[in-house]
Amino acid sequence: MNWVTRVRNAIPFIAKRETAETLWHKCKGCNAMIFLKEFEENQSVCPKCDHHGRIGPAERFAALFDDDSYEVLKPPVVGEDPLKFKDTKKYTDRIKAARLATGEQDAMISAKGEINGQTAVISVQDFAFMGGSMGMAVGEAFIDAVKVAIRAKCPYIIFTAAGGARMQEGILSLMQMPRSTVAIQMLHDAGLPYIVVLTDPTTGGVTASYAMLGDVQIAEPGALIGFAGQRVIEQTIREKLPEGFQRAEYLLEHGMIDMVTHRHDLRGTLSQLIGFLAPEKKAA
Repeated sequence: MNWVTRVRNAIPFIAKRETAETLWHKCKGCNAMIFLKEFEENQSVCPKCDHHGRIGPAERFAALFDDDSYEVLKPPVVGEDPLKFKDTKKYTDRIKAARLATGEQDAMISAKGEINGQTAVISVQDFAFMGGSMGMAVGEAFIDAVKVAIRAKCPYIIFTAAGGARMQEGILSLMQMPRSTVAIQMLHDAGLPYIVVLTDPTTGGVTASYAMLGDVQIAEPGALIGFAGQRVIEQTIREKLPEGFQRAEYLLEHGMIDMVTHRHDLRGTLSQLIGFLAPEKKAA
């Protein structure tokens, strides 16, 4: 960086020039160039091919909850880097980088609010945070959200998006699978619905635990859903897998999920399901 650039960046009243990256979005489905603002206003769904892009917790909450009706739950405090793990980078450095990039404490954020006047607790996994990987913080956030739902006597809804367990936490990460399963049983014992919305991608240990244990299983169009990757499966069974394998529509056709719902219709679908499944509020 030369001295002219350094001086220019240091002067606050000189606006930085907008670039193609800040104005346009290239759709991963059809490669069309879309105005970024138009794409974001359409809930990150391509207006040309309907490809559903990945979105984070803030966008989910804004699209689902009634205006200003929700409160983000405080993230849990867990021990960080329990194994003192290091690969090409220290685990602590990876966490710091993910927090800086996303502005979140970890890969799962929860909130309590209302959907068309009906109370619900929603958790969202953020794939932008270390691939949405399931570590101790994610497991604890899941359990905390379940407890809030039980106290509020309302449904618990989770939006999954993960590459699986967080390898940097080893067996402690895998232990979140049975812990989350026990939490779901707590919901069932309380007579409360557990609704899962599978988004792209949902894989690994997350799929092998709480992602596939919903009373109702919903998926967004085109979402990748599976345990092992397609290449690994093909190498193992030495056969070519069918077209669309592990995609939401394929799973619906084979009875693995209950419905595939467009992102624009999710709020209405969830509201309807809450009305069907949630216990009636007792008159005061």
